[in-house]
Amino acid sequence: MPGGRLTQQERRQIALGLADDLAYAEIARRLDRPTSTITREVMRNGGPTAYRADLAHRATERRTHRPPTAPRGPQAPPPPHGRDAEAVRAYEDMFTTVLMQAGTPKMMARVLVCLYTTDEGCLTAAELVQRLQVSPASISKAITFLDSQGLIRRERDERRRERYVVDDDVWYQAMISSVRSNAQIIDTARQGVGVLGRDTPAAARLENIARFLDFVSESITRAAEQAREVLHTQGPTTPGGTDGAGP
Repeated sequence: MPGGRLTQQERRQIALGLADDLAYAEIARRLDRPTSTITREVMRNGGPTAYRADLAHRATERRTHRPPTAPRGPQAPPPPHGRDAEAVRAYEDMFTTVLMQAGTPKMMARVLVCLYTTDEGCLTAAELVQRLQVSPASISKAITFLDSQGLIRRERDERRRERYVVDDDVWYQAMISSVRSNAQIIDTARQGVGVLGRDTPAAARLENIARFLDFVSESITRAAEQAREVLHTQGPTTPGGTDGAGP
């Protein structure tokens, strides 16, 4: 298996493989490289939809010739349970990219993934700074955004430190938060109906927007409530995909 940095030709083969919708494992097999190397290369350079071989090669050359900088602070601890640190980093990069493609800003996505992949499901601001090697201000801004979206919750530990938590209820709260946002749009759209004149095409368009979002919001709320009830009744699932309850 070849070692060292990827060559420009290998990067072009990666780009061709992505264009053919090949899995990372298949691209890695063709290049005789570890799958984690391909995953990290793609995620570090725009993700599967934006990867460009020449741009990736130039970016790597710049990083290679950049003068070393002093670390910002203590390095993050090694992954527990004997996990492969390189594989964990590659997975976190991939998960971050997926959230960004879904519309989550980059730093917010990084913080969320960091919390998701922590066994405890909670970290302090200082721990997030250490793990992500970013400034406290960046963490504070990300936490404010995630809290406003209902994607995390805050709590105090025994030392009165604020901790940021994700748990089994976090996506339920996020869905309900989106419903509340829809409610504001619905109310505003219906105000426009009166302003623009009920029998006008513009008013009809706004009423259709309000009706659509009203229907979707009701469906989201009902589905979220049902999922929450079913999952809490059945208990947590096992890594194999089965839950602790019987059929």
